Amino acid sequence: MDELAALIAKAEDAVERMYERSGGAGAYSEAKDFFRDAIVLARKLERETDARRLEARLAEVKAVFRNQLG
Repeated sequence: MDELAALIAKAEDAVERMYERSGGAGAYSEAKDFFRDAIVLARKLERETDARRLEARLAEVKAVFRNQLG
């Protein structure tokens, strides 16, 4: 698995934990960090389409957390 895919997998895992009782804000913070790292890496690799997709996913995660869990 390449580094970008690994970061995305970690971000999505944190999102899943965000929905669990034990996850919450800590998992949300981890998800944001992993998504941001993945976005930076995608740009470094000149994968702008992936960077935009990840930015949209991060925005979605933020909205869900603020509206439903925050």
